[in-house]
Amino acid sequence: MYMWLKKSLFAKLLIGMLISAVIPLSLSIIVSYKTTSRSVERQVIELNQGTMDSGMDNIKRYLNDLNYISVSFYYDQTLMRYLRSREIVPAHTMATTSQLVTIYNSRPEFRAVRYISALTGETIVNADIARVGVNMVLPSISIPRTESETQDYARWYEVNTVGGVPTLAFHKPIVDYPHPEVLGVVSIYAGLAEIERRIRPLTIPVHNEGEYVMLYIKEEMKLLYSSAPEPAAEITNGNLTQELTGVRGSVNGKWNGRSGIYIYVKDQYLDLPLTIVKFVPITAVNESANRTLNRSLVIQFIAVAFVLVLAAILSYRTIAPVKRLLRSIARVETGNFEVVPSTGRMDELGVLEHRFQTMVRNLDDLMNREYRHRLELSTARLKMLQAQINPHFLYNTLQSIGTLALRHGSDEVSDKIAELGAILRYSMDLQTETVPLHKEIQHIEHYLSLQTGRFKNKLSYTLSCSDEAMDIHVPKLILQPLVENSIIHGFEKGRGSGVIHIGIEVDRQLRIRVMDNGKGIEEEILQRIKQEYGERQFHTGQEGGIGLINVLTRLRLHYEQGFEWDIQSVPYEATVISLNIPIDPLTEEAT
Repeated sequence: MYMWLKKSLFAKLLIGMLISAVIPLSLSIIVSYKTTSRSVERQVIELNQGTMDSGMDNIKRYLNDLNYISVSFYYDQTLMRYLRSREIVPAHTMATTSQLVTIYNSRPEFRAVRYISALTGETIVNADIARVGVNMVLPSISIPRTESETQDYARWYEVNTVGGVPTLAFHKPIVDYPHPEVLGVVSIYAGLAEIERRIRPLTIPVHNEGEYVMLYIKEEMKLLYSSAPEPAAEITNGNLTQELTGVRGSVNGKWNGRSGIYIYVKDQYLDLPLTIVKFVPITAVNESANRTLNRSLVIQFIAVAFVLVLAAILSYRTIAPVKRLLRSIARVETGNFEVVPSTGRMDELGVLEHRFQTMVRNLDDLMNREYRHRLELSTARLKMLQAQINPHFLYNTLQSIGTLALRHGSDEVSDKIAELGAILRYSMDLQTETVPLHKEIQHIEHYLSLQTGRFKNKLSYTLSCSDEAMDIHVPKLILQPLVENSIIHGFEKGRGSGVIHIGIEVDRQLRIRVMDNGKGIEEEILQRIKQEYGERQFHTGQEGGIGLINVLTRLRLHYEQGFEWDIQSVPYEATVISLNIPIDPLTEEAT
């Protein structure tokens, strides 16, 4: 397997495509599962909290009903007068008992109703003995003396057991308004049937079996109601209730070993804290995520099978032209340049085959041309040896003519011939590429001397150069083309006369300026020069010279980005060509 994978490009493509398909699919399934689980969890929490808000409102309305029933004593002024009595009178007892019966019969869930007089200590109880038993014992309570002691509403609610049945005990102090004296306390012991009815929508499992709802009262979280058949150990030990912070929220926990989420909502009625807690098993939360995961796994298996088939087809179609190309390369290595025509494919491999065939044909032509070139080069070398005598013959001839001119007393002719010989010797020295600036200046002075002799008094020139610039090396023949352009295009095609000034200065750069007052350069020609310079064109120049554009191109090639130039032209006033050449590379070359 390893050797097959190592030696076969087909195996690499096939395995690579499978890995590139399986890994993203697996990651997408994991991310989708995690995202779905979190989304479902948030939806379950929000849905249950909305339902729990409705249940909390029902509980608060029920507590308000209890409070409203308890204040029915105030509606009977005769009864209130009896309650103010500090003696136990049968008539008073009968009136109070009648009121208790009325309260007891007002709600079917009431287990017992009791009144304890704060003035006489008399206790009157009304209850259905058949339901609560003969031996019913109601918990004792402390009776406040004044209204100020009744302000803590939470203390008047308790969780009790009456006749073995859990009940909500509600104690209502009867205050002798407008006096602050407490006449007694009415206690209502209500069974949980009505609370269960009002909270029943929360106990219906929405997602799965095992959802339970609990109702707590007071700050110490006294359990009043639970829909579970038996309380969870995590609830009874009190550890979980300490984590229920804030008005609403959720915490992860367990119910008798089963993982889930405890969702809670807190509120209060008057000063009585109320807390509804609902346990939702984690299986209900993950049910939707599990369905999504199962569907994703099926889709993944189908996708992997499809990718496997597609990868095999694509790998074969990719490798086939590569193998043909390898066979063609093997034939070319043996010297056989007849390759198999391409299949006409338009993709990159088809282009590669076509380019390879073109390359083989070009290589065949190149080998034939190289053979012919070697024959021509041998012939050219022979001719060059024959032509080497021509420059030396020219120099010797000019020297002989100069000597003859001296013998006849023509010193000026001799000087001009010597200057012409120096110009030819300088120009035809093809082995030297850069020269000290003073040699370039000497060459341009010879050239201008011949030109001023030609134009007589119609041409004059000035040349200024600082001493520190004399030994700086510059490319050869950069001044003559500029001066030659001034003479040919500025004077000969203009008024036929003019002045040329060459100024050379050194600061951080070597600055060369060639100025004339000739015809100038038209804007169209200036744009063409800049375009040719930008396009890196190289020309042989005009009228036998090497041309301005070629001087600029040579300087750019020599100095790269450090070279700058500029042309300013006003016809018959001033045409200035400026060259700014960096110093450091030149100085290093000079040393």
